[in-house]
Amino acid sequence: MANPSVTPSIDQMIAGHRPGHALERGFYLREDVFARDVEMLLGRWTCVGHASEAPRGGDYFTAELGTESAIVVRGADGVLRALDNVCRHRGSRVCIERHGSVAILTCPYHAWTYHLDGRLRRAREMPADFEPAAWPLKPLPLTEIGGLIFISFGVDAPSLDAAAPALQAMTDLYGWETAKVAARRAYTVAANWKLVMENYHECYHCAPAHPEFSVLHALARPNARKVRTRAESRAEPGAIADFEAWTPADLRETVRVMRSDLAAGAVSGSRDGKPLAPLMGRARHDGASIFAELGLLSAFLAYPDHGVLYRFIPRGVLETEMEVLWLVHGGAEAGRDYDLDALTWLWDVTSLADKAIIERNQAGVKSRSFTPGPFSLMEPGTQAYVERYLAELERVCPTTS
Repeated sequence: MANPSVTPSIDQMIAGHRPGHALERGFYLREDVFARDVEMLLGRWTCVGHASEAPRGGDYFTAELGTESAIVVRGADGVLRALDNVCRHRGSRVCIERHGSVAILTCPYHAWTYHLDGRLRRAREMPADFEPAAWPLKPLPLTEIGGLIFISFGVDAPSLDAAAPALQAMTDLYGWETAKVAARRAYTVAANWKLVMENYHECYHCAPAHPEFSVLHALARPNARKVRTRAESRAEPGAIADFEAWTPADLRETVRVMRSDLAAGAVSGSRDGKPLAPLMGRARHDGASIFAELGLLSAFLAYPDHGVLYRFIPRGVLETEMEVLWLVHGGAEAGRDYDLDALTWLWDVTSLADKAIIERNQAGVKSRSFTPGPFSLMEPGTQAYVERYLAELERVCPTTS
């Protein structure tokens, strides 16, 4: 009989997980689990923003994950690159602002300067045998899919051979490659990142917690979450096929693209269901939206007239940042083609409600009386997410367990 006073290792907790149930409380509270989580997440692909945020040579923005930071910069040659935001001299952050535009990258500590492609340009007062070519900023894997920028902090990021085409089909239909960011907001949640992600993957909570969302989206109803077959997808003119690659045994990057009907008469995510902005790409008002995700920390929602990007950023064991970006047609202007407050209303009020319910969830999970309960029939997405998480965590070298 196991001794309850002995703290189980992470691998023991993984092996002891009860299928069809939530995770044990230690997964949400322990520092060693969080450290291993971050190690796993660093090696995967995560969306850091949209190409319109760095349209010209010298434009950059930074993105963080755990203790890591990246510079996403467009070079003088027009190429987007991701570089480790760590000076090769003594490790200072090179870019300290969230975004900006520069001719060269300059470390604020000792003024080492770098070209926009990461090559060391100048280092003051170094020995005669110092070789600048040996000390560039370290590059990170970057890929762009329909205007969405994904990076990985790992050396061997998962294959995108299934994920990229599925997401590309969605972004092509909705014209995201030529879209622009209309707004960006961040919500700090005092909870473990997995509770945040588990909440996002089910709509069991939507009816009691999100009346604004539920009145517009069929996904809030029982049995509404269903990935259509290709035959069902083709039955809708101009639609794209649903696609799901989420099996734990698959070493490729995960992806899900799923059509979801809106309420009768609704065509967009607005207070009254009416259009909010000009149509994007080849989209038409067909009474539906598309939910999509790639990897473990990035999610997307496409309406015919605007898009929503969700970035989930683990900051600590009990702190997660939810960052929301709203996309509109690249030529649309605020105040003329759309009202910014109306555009952001639904996913602002929904995100604030999510923050509240997730923090209450975390408070309960902290309790010694918490016992993982069974998933409902409306939580297959969360169950699949938990299974994938455990499979990926098991692959990470258990240096902290």
